[in-house]
Amino acid sequence: MPRRARTRSGGLTHREREVAALVVERLADREIAERLVVAERTVDAHVEHILTKLGLASRTQITGLE
Repeated sequence: MPRRARTRSGGLTHREREVAALVVERLADREIAERLVVAERTVDAHVEHILTKLGLASRTQITGLE
């Protein structure tokens, strides 16, 4: 049976929270992918999910700079 991602903090999964924290550190998708040992496209998908779930329009809003 596949493991379901648990959500908290605005409905974000654990991995989405990890990605959001690295976005806040101003890392590029490539750098985040290297740190988390995933594909850059996977990071891009996580960022898109974060934006959608939090009702944000841009990556800079995740960092609180916009």
